[in-house]
Amino acid sequence: MEKRINELISICEDNRYTDLEIKKIKKAIEFASSQHEGMKRKNGDEYITHPIEVAIIVANLNTDAETVVSALVHETVDHGASSFEELGELFGDDVKSIVVSLTKVNRLHLLDASESSSLYLRKVLVALSEDVRVIILKLAGRVHNLRTNEGLSKEKQKQKARETWNVLIPIAHRLGINQLKSELEDLSFRYLKPDVYSDIELGLPAPREELENILEDMMDSIVEILRDNNIKFEIKGRVKSVSSLYNKLSNGKKWGDIYDILGIRIICEEESECYLIIGLIHSLYRPIPKRFKDYIAMPKGNSYQSLHTGVFGPNGYPIEVQVRTKDMNEIAEHGVASHWSYKEKSSRHIQSVMEQKLQMFRNTIEANSDDLTDDDAFVDNIEQELLSSTIYVFTPKGDVVELPAGSTPIDFAYRIHSRVGDTTVGAIVNDQIVTLDYVLNDNDIVKIMTDKNSSPNKDWLNIVKTTAAKSKIKAYFSKQDKEEYIARGKELLERELRREKLSIQDALTQERQEKILKDLKLGSFEEVYLSIGSLRYTPLYIANLLFEDKKNVQDLLIDKIKNSSNVTKINYKNDIIVSGCDDILVNLASCCKPVYGDKIVGYITKGQGITVHRENCINIKDVTSRLIDVSWNDSNFDDSKQYVAKLVLETNSIKNNVLDIVTKAQFRNVVVSSINENTRGGVEFYDILVKVRKKDDLDLFVDDILTLSFVTNVKRY
Repeated sequence: MEKRINELISICEDNRYTDLEIKKIKKAIEFASSQHEGMKRKNGDEYITHPIEVAIIVANLNTDAETVVSALVHETVDHGASSFEELGELFGDDVKSIVVSLTKVNRLHLLDASESSSLYLRKVLVALSEDVRVIILKLAGRVHNLRTNEGLSKEKQKQKARETWNVLIPIAHRLGINQLKSELEDLSFRYLKPDVYSDIELGLPAPREELENILEDMMDSIVEILRDNNIKFEIKGRVKSVSSLYNKLSNGKKWGDIYDILGIRIICEEESECYLIIGLIHSLYRPIPKRFKDYIAMPKGNSYQSLHTGVFGPNGYPIEVQVRTKDMNEIAEHGVASHWSYKEKSSRHIQSVMEQKLQMFRNTIEANSDDLTDDDAFVDNIEQELLSSTIYVFTPKGDVVELPAGSTPIDFAYRIHSRVGDTTVGAIVNDQIVTLDYVLNDNDIVKIMTDKNSSPNKDWLNIVKTTAAKSKIKAYFSKQDKEEYIARGKELLERELRREKLSIQDALTQERQEKILKDLKLGSFEEVYLSIGSLRYTPLYIANLLFEDKKNVQDLLIDKIKNSSNVTKINYKNDIIVSGCDDILVNLASCCKPVYGDKIVGYITKGQGITVHRENCINIKDVTSRLIDVSWNDSNFDDSKQYVAKLVLETNSIKNNVLDIVTKAQFRNVVVSSINENTRGGVEFYDILVKVRKKDDLDLFVDDILTLSFVTNVKRY
């Protein structure tokens, strides 16, 4: 362990962390060691080995010092006596925030192959959108877990591998952290497809050990010629991983068509040396026709630069050779993880691509914030956008723009700016005019034609690929509808005032407007017009509120109800029946959240019409006036409508049990809108908001929840 700690410190010094940062890392090592003292992992290792190894992995990625500190202390809350507050005091708010998010993510796990984990994905992506270092730590932690999971059962090993394959590897790919992605792929593949893994190993042209010896011989020759030419370099060789070979074979390749089973990478100082090295290698070994690729002059997505060539090596084996500079290798291997340490040296294009990768994650979360309860839609968005293949296109000035495969010029326009998207009238791709539903390809040069008097078309929603573009188009039309409602509301109120023979100028004085805003709890008079235009309030209702010499609105309501006791309770449009008042504004109380089937009572509320409470609501327990009889409109029951209810679950467990709760809800067709964990008096609680069709469904769900072993009580609020 002392040797590994010294190695970690050495890597951190190579990363040029400051003396203060190194001191902080050493402090974190001491703190984590004391917190995990005497603890063992399931494979028998000391528990401290895990945070040390994770710290080494992230330090090798050239992350910042805060990430290394977070790696060291990230298990001290769940597997130690520490707290988030203590971490904040000792190591700062950044470390505290990273560990809080990582702890939440780590408490969620896939249960089976079919549970493509909208819940888990959501947690991971929300954490990622806050701070990408959380996902870097999650990936690094999983690498070490898969390296050392021999202490787990076969089923548990497969579960971890499945979770890694379905969720973590695609995200590592999107962030360009190839160093972790490749190892995660190989480790997972070994557990998920052990038979196929063995078959591919047997299918290699020679045993892996013999192939490694061939690589060594070839590298010795290359080292000699590079030294003769006074080139400073690093050289590495590898036999292609089983998972990579499997992917190629699965895509229809035959063994004879795979030229990169053996690979050599040479890392040099200067870009010009890359071309010189390729020439020297071609002088030693015969090049394979059509295998030379120049990704320096024409970058692959601009975040990857390298020269590739294929040559016939010793014994005639085809070998791929890659040549790149240190900076190019840093971006290719570590992707966004290296952004902190390389941001001063990286090109503007590379920084742009890295920021766009993160922004795509954030856009998806933000654009779906109103639909987070729709798990199927959320997963579809993840699969279609975040985890799909990517294209890189260019503006006429040469700036790179990253988009999901299948994107159109409209997606491109909205990625540039909302205003550009809203005023788009046409597009030119590679100097050719194209239609707006044209599917963009890698390396296209896109120019958007705009007209300041133009506006979006609702048909665009069926064309665009990205969630962000759809969200911005919807926002445009939402704003347009709002403006129409405001204009309609203003017209209706003024018409009502004229009908009542009232002066508009006298009626809408500043004093009266302020009175209305106070009564209705609104921020501006535009919101009053909006409420009228959207039919929330009638113009007559607002007109009555404007004049103090009119009869009190609450009194008018009570009189109307008293004088209409003989009205038959049928054919009302509302969910709630109030005799003689089918056109009155009726609201469900937010304090007790009635659902269809509850025993209810109405309360006449100033400025809010009638508010419906459950009979046992604590807020009306001592109220005697302004209560009226109301009832559910059985003849108008809408089976598709859902009502919100709040439940509080008291538990005897500190583990995360969210998936068990959600599973019970899905069984009863109950939608879980939100779940919040909290601890009160040493007891773990879950505050849950659910959507149900009627009280019977809610009661059945509560009965199901009570069968869970960790639930001791359920209360409805």
